[in-house]
Amino acid sequence: MFKKYILLFSFLWTFLFNGCSGDKKEESVNDMVATAEYVLRGIDNKEYVVKKQGGGFVLSDAKDKIVIFDIFATWCPPCRTTASHLTSLQQKYKDNLIIIGLTIEDGIENSKLQEFANTYNAKYAIANSDQNRRLINDIATGLQVGPKYPIPLMAMYKDAKLINYYAGATQEEFIESDIKNALGNK
Repeated sequence: MFKKYILLFSFLWTFLFNGCSGDKKEESVNDMVATAEYVLRGIDNKEYVVKKQGGGFVLSDAKDKIVIFDIFATWCPPCRTTASHLTSLQQKYKDNLIIIGLTIEDGIENSKLQEFANTYNAKYAIANSDQNRRLINDIATGLQVGPKYPIPLMAMYKDAKLINYYAGATQEEFIESDIKNALGNK
């Protein structure tokens, strides 16, 4: 009788851990996610098209440029401080860097975002779109920071490859060092 239990247990163990595979289904879902496109509208009414390629993101018409996605909220003190640092970097590397602010605040009015930009010297693109949340979630998932990530959360990509990401307040010098390395200016 004991041998029957061992045999049954072995069969169930094998079936549960090896028998059912969802590989085909996961591949098709990953293929769909790998080609996702996000159309964002900036508070300046400019359109930004972001595409997911593999594990990273690219901005249309930004080949060979570094793209930083700044995930923020207008009420967040570290986000407010980071805005002027990002503006400094945007101005310093204007030919090689594009910064796009992505607010986590659903339904916020452009006037509120413009007020944030004016008050905290955010002189870079800020998107206010129904696509923001979907892109933010995909970035956070790719970074594996979990669903309750800290803000600001910044992710730096070049040609769909992650250069680095920063969770929480980050000194401008650290971000600039990564920009220089990505540009080959060590």
